[in-house]
Amino acid sequence: MPPLWALLALGGLQLGWTVNLQPQLASVTFATNNPTLTTVALEKPLCVFDSSEPLTGTFEVYLYVMVDSASSRNASVQDSSKTPLSSTFQQTQGGRTGPYKAAAFDLTPCSDLPSLDAAGDVTQASEILSAYLVRVGSNGTCLWDPNFQGLCNPPLSAATEYRFKYVLVNMSTGLVQDQTLWSDPIRTNRPTPYAAIDTWPGRRSGGMIVITSILGSLPFFLLVGFAGAILLSLLDMGASDGETTHDSQITQEAVPKSLGTSEPSYTSVSRGPPLDRAEVFPKLQD
Repeated sequence: MPPLWALLALGGLQLGWTVNLQPQLASVTFATNNPTLTTVALEKPLCVFDSSEPLTGTFEVYLYVMVDSASSRNASVQDSSKTPLSSTFQQTQGGRTGPYKAAAFDLTPCSDLPSLDAAGDVTQASEILSAYLVRVGSNGTCLWDPNFQGLCNPPLSAATEYRFKYVLVNMSTGLVQDQTLWSDPIRTNRPTPYAAIDTWPGRRSGGMIVITSILGSLPFFLLVGFAGAILLSLLDMGASDGETTHDSQITQEAVPKSLGTSEPSYTSVSRGPPLDRAEVFPKLQD
């Protein structure tokens, strides 16, 4: 199926239209998940700018982006001399204060477009999609990489409406040759609310998912605690064995025995004078 731009361009060519078309979202044939939270895939303006009059020379197409506002529909992307704006994402606060240039690509003649019949070939799919589509917000590192060279096309903001505009620039003069209208507002996706997470089967809420995850990991922590308790018990038993052996050695060393000597008699401990039996039992002698 040919892209929407080609169909519109063919209709415009037959009716003698000038360039008064708007950028369109990519067909679901090429981009099934579009827009996303931070990107928007658009169809390139193929067979559009050369529908009014033949183009001679070298041309490029600039894509401008702006957050939707009351003035965005009529915002200009050129100065009084028809020189296209070179404002960046950073300079316009992500398109909130004015349009910024998000992409630039060569204008491909209709006769040189790749055949869509080869889109099913994985080795050619990327090349074909690049020829027909442009993705806004595809570069996630250009804002933070100090070595980045080129046009910065950083991620868009979620749940935000944007407008887009294509501008044809004559590279020989550096001036605007033609341009489309601003697109209708296109909103990026909104993050899924935490409580609305669908966990089929069962359709449990986000809170239930967290509880289930905690309960699922609980046996692991119990096993770790049980192993730690066993290890501490083994260490305590080892320490107790060491103390018993040490006491036994001290007892043996505290009562040394010398060869050839006898043990002292405990009866010799009393050193008082011997008692006279007559004094002890006087009446028995009488």
